[in-house]
Amino acid sequence: MEYEQVRELLLQQWTYTGGPNESKASELYHDDVVLEFPQSDEWFEGKLNQQEWRERYPAKLDFQPQEIRGSGDLWLAEGLLSYDGGEPLHYVKIMQFRGDKVARETLYFADSFPAPEWRQPWATKGPRPKRHHDLPEHVIGGN
Repeated sequence: MEYEQVRELLLQQWTYTGGPNESKASELYHDDVVLEFPQSDEWFEGKLNQQEWRERYPAKLDFQPQEIRGSGDLWLAEGLLSYDGGEPLHYVKIMQFRGDKVARETLYFADSFPAPEWRQPWATKGPRPKRHHDLPEHVIGGN
């Protein structure tokens, strides 16, 4: 897979996930995909299983993609995600491709936290640089 292909698949998924057009969001997955949420100790086998619960998602999703990187069959995406306009959570999405579709995906979520004072002498000042200027600032899911 190449960056441009992965970017287009993810933009489509973020746009349609969590709503009535979940089948369009799920086009990037193999039928036998495995989706894992290690922090909640959940995993889902099969595209239809995850598509079913995502169609019923009870919150409005606002994705703020920050970076996509990887090569070959292993890619990851980083960003922020807000539920119903709440405080954004950081996410990391790890995708293992088989051909042009995802065979395994693992999602991690984390709250923001203040930087500890003791690390300040080594920290770079200012906001984290945006690495991909071709990613939209927001993608509202559920379309």
